[in-house]
Amino acid sequence: MKLFMLLLVPILSVQAAVQIDNTLPADSDTVSSECTPQETFEASDDNALQVQVKGFLDTYHAVRTEGRADWMASRTRARGELKLEKGAASLFLSLNATYNGILKERTGLELREAYLSYAKGNFDLRVGRQIVVWGVADALRVTDCVSPFDYTEFLAQDYDDIRMPVNGLRAKYTRGSVTLEAVCNPVADFFVLPTDERNPWAIRLPSATLPYTTDLESGKPEKKIKNMEFGGRASVNLSGIDFSVSALRTWNKLPALCPALSGDGRTLHINGQYRRMTMLGADCSLPVGQFVLRAEVAEYIGEAQGSGLGQNAVRRNTLNALAGVDWYPGNDWNISVQYCHKYTSGNLAALSIYRNAGLATARLSKELLHNTLKLSTFAYIDVASGGIFNRLSASYSLNDDIELTAGYDYFHANKGKFAMYGKNSEAWVKMKYSF
Repeated sequence: MKLFMLLLVPILSVQAAVQIDNTLPADSDTVSSECTPQETFEASDDNALQVQVKGFLDTYHAVRTEGRADWMASRTRARGELKLEKGAASLFLSLNATYNGILKERTGLELREAYLSYAKGNFDLRVGRQIVVWGVADALRVTDCVSPFDYTEFLAQDYDDIRMPVNGLRAKYTRGSVTLEAVCNPVADFFVLPTDERNPWAIRLPSATLPYTTDLESGKPEKKIKNMEFGGRASVNLSGIDFSVSALRTWNKLPALCPALSGDGRTLHINGQYRRMTMLGADCSLPVGQFVLRAEVAEYIGEAQGSGLGQNAVRRNTLNALAGVDWYPGNDWNISVQYCHKYTSGNLAALSIYRNAGLATARLSKELLHNTLKLSTFAYIDVASGGIFNRLSASYSLNDDIELTAGYDYFHANKGKFAMYGKNSEAWVKMKYSF
């Protein structure tokens, strides 16, 4: 509660006429859609300081259902969001105060977003710690290569919580139906992958025959200007179709794992390596009656690939293409399917990857009891290896502020990306209070 008292201090100092306003801020795409605004303090003068505060308190607990019934997750979080506006300028802050009963190092305060923005006329400039989302895919990455992901608890988190902010500059210029966007991140950010064996979601090598250590930090690029990320996106929003093209000079944010044998030959060292790459992409979204058709394609030029024993990462060009459809048949039903295909070119003789790999998703949801109860299932299917991760959930809204959710995460895989989580099936509960 101390966190929220601190957030309320600026409000008490505002010398202006007060009125309650429950409208969303103009740039609500960057503010969590799960939070409901509480109060907006406004003055009659358009150039007076305006303050908006909102947030939520949630608690999440999960227990393993396969083998020993140990705790997989136990965390409680308070989030506060503060927005100050004066004329065309604004400041946005988002803070998390978390207590994690399993991963003690994750307990504490976290500055999630903190940026200054200036929006006037057709121009919008934003500087600071922010989340950047590109593309039209649902829970899959194709052109969405700016903000990395935090896999500390893998996919046992809401997808919005997995996405990480970046420290950078984003500028937009809109004229009619066309929006031009430029991004620049002076220091690149990378995926967070857990390696501590105490974490049930730590990355593991099920096929390793020797003890091993993992180092994902020392291979990261130096913090120099030449290693910055930069790129742009041009979007067109028409009445019948939305589409965009994008380009980004970046890095492989998911490390390429390269094993090396120790001097005595008794242990392995798994090194994470990073290489410069370029992403060229395009996406589109097309509503057709009850359906929404989505497509994305991206060429990763020079993407780093994990190598064989004692070798460094190598670069290969990969083509990534996604097609998806959302169906809204009525009566609060939603059915969604996607398929993403990855083709890797060049010589793959010494690499442990497939020439062709595919990942599919399927979502089915239904709302009942005047939209207070939502039943859903969402699955990732590793087409190349046959693995699956499926999250089933039932969410009930007691009122506009309190939501109770229970679910089950099912893992099954003998190989591929889900194999290391094969025994991580879990039952979980979550409670959330929004203010």
